[in-house]
Amino acid sequence: MADCGCDSIKEKIDLVPYDEALEKLLKFASSVQQTENVALTQSLNRILATDITSAIDVPPAANSAMDGYAIRLSDVNTGSDTRLRVTQRIPAGITGEPIQAGTAARIFTGAPVPAAADVVIMQEQVNVDGDYICFEASVKPGQNIRAAGEDIKSGQMILTQGTKLRAQELGLAASIGVSQLTVTRRIRVGIFFTGDELVEPGQPLTPGKIYDSNRYTLTGLLQTMGCDIVDLGIVGDTLEQTEQAILTATEQTDLVITSGGVSVGEEDHVRLALEKLGELHMWRLKIKPGKPLAFGIVNDTAFMGLPGNPVSVFATFCLFVAPFIKKLQGRNKIYTESTRMTAAFDWSKPDRRREFTRARIERDKDNQLHASLYPNQGSGVLMSTSWADGFVVIAEDSVIKSGDTVNYLSFNDILE
Repeated sequence: MADCGCDSIKEKIDLVPYDEALEKLLKFASSVQQTENVALTQSLNRILATDITSAIDVPPAANSAMDGYAIRLSDVNTGSDTRLRVTQRIPAGITGEPIQAGTAARIFTGAPVPAAADVVIMQEQVNVDGDYICFEASVKPGQNIRAAGEDIKSGQMILTQGTKLRAQELGLAASIGVSQLTVTRRIRVGIFFTGDELVEPGQPLTPGKIYDSNRYTLTGLLQTMGCDIVDLGIVGDTLEQTEQAILTATEQTDLVITSGGVSVGEEDHVRLALEKLGELHMWRLKIKPGKPLAFGIVNDTAFMGLPGNPVSVFATFCLFVAPFIKKLQGRNKIYTESTRMTAAFDWSKPDRRREFTRARIERDKDNQLHASLYPNQGSGVLMSTSWADGFVVIAEDSVIKSGDTVNYLSFNDILE
């Protein structure tokens, strides 16, 4: 199950480059068609299944952007004091009477601007004298007034199909009076784990055993992406048990993921089971970490066999599983854009594979951002994924010197 990096001559020929592998994999992902209507309060992080168009203007009528006084521009004296009688008070939610010549209305933020008023002057710019206000401030038409439809016009599309709904999208939908949204159903992902050496956390750790961290890494990643999980647990290291686990999982899910058992060892049965039960479309990748990744189709369900090493599980999920799930969900944003960042490290050992090194963005003594690497980039060093906040991508056969510009991929952006 190890990702040791040692390749035979045949493997050097067969390794699939990262970009080619991702494009090939995504061709097998079809967006789910089933939808459901959910209340706004239940819509956070769901994927919008339809475009949303506003039936109203927002705001529906001109309103005051300030606490102050609504007046007519024609009543303002240029170059001298203006004195107007206050004849009404308009709090938010109340519609006032039309402004008469020579008068003003006390108005509060968000209140509808009364007819004939075309200026709101801030309360800080006026002097109050009983029922009158006096001011010398210059004013212009529309000052401190939010126009009807300034935010959203009636008939305007405000949200597009495939949007992942954040808090701000829920607020936007609420602002046009929408109480429910049509979203795609949650993706169902089956998971199981191979390895007789695996022990559940909380149980005694006997000689030769290790705790099963991959199960919890994968579960957390899938929950972060809003998936429903069918967990089949730990499967014994036999071909028969592996085959049964795959068949069971594919009967009830959109995607099946496992870790371990995809290399070339005698106890690695996942790839063999996949070839026997379905179609193997991809196996060895030209990346580090995560070279052995089995992808195929069983019972019309996608199957991904991730490597067994903890870092390789995390990396291959981010690089391949996450965009695959996004396409299944019908997202309008599948790919993660990299950010250009200054390297605060030297990388003097080029590799023929593209490397996804665990990195963290920090500030130097001049308060400038730079990317630092975790000192141990081994595929078994899970601490590196917790310490880091993204990957620095090192191209094939590349050397990096401190101060060079590198491509950085944020974990948050990948899993958003």
